[in-house]
Amino acid sequence: MVPTAGRLSADFPVYAPDLPGFGHSSKPFHALDVVALAEVLASWMTAAGLESAAMVGNSLGCQVIAEFGLRYPQRLRRAVLQGPTIDRFARTNFKQFGRFVRDLPRERVPEYFINGHDYLRTGLRRGWETMQIALADRIEDKLPRLSMPVLIVRGAHDPIVSRRWVEDLVRLLPNGRLTITQGAHTPNFSEPDSFVSVIRPFLRAAG
Repeated sequence: MVPTAGRLSADFPVYAPDLPGFGHSSKPFHALDVVALAEVLASWMTAAGLESAAMVGNSLGCQVIAEFGLRYPQRLRRAVLQGPTIDRFARTNFKQFGRFVRDLPRERVPEYFINGHDYLRTGLRRGWETMQIALADRIEDKLPRLSMPVLIVRGAHDPIVSRRWVEDLVRLLPNGRLTITQGAHTPNFSEPDSFVSVIRPFLRAAG
């Protein structure tokens, strides 16, 4: 998210917390589920003095944001869900792995090293547990109950998140819309200028 965060920081105060189990944050023995991650995010916002915020997430981050919005609707002003998982048309480990492999050549080479380093830091066991948590979480059951503006973004060449899936999600949202941008599953890294040009006007409307 760093290339996107850097570009957005010219217009907004930007925070990019590492939730427990990821990045430089603490590593609990077991992976936290989506509910627990949303609660940690709420606690972190309180500690940081943030009453509410607009949020931008990619992949699993979208699932955490959706859960957060369900639990704390007054604290989520609007949300950008880029490449929201898990696509119900591929909700198995085997299909997700196949889509991940197809996505690799569509991303920028530096991302391979960043992801590899992040996965090693997270650990194989926690990574596997997190994958099972993501597969069990049904974001499509939550979106109909989110009243705040939501922008779903899909990279035009994303094999992990299908166009049919994001179109279904937008139809479920009371106040949602869909934008297709350049790139594959992570335009927030591979095509940050294109991605930011799409989400900046939406975020500005949050005030």
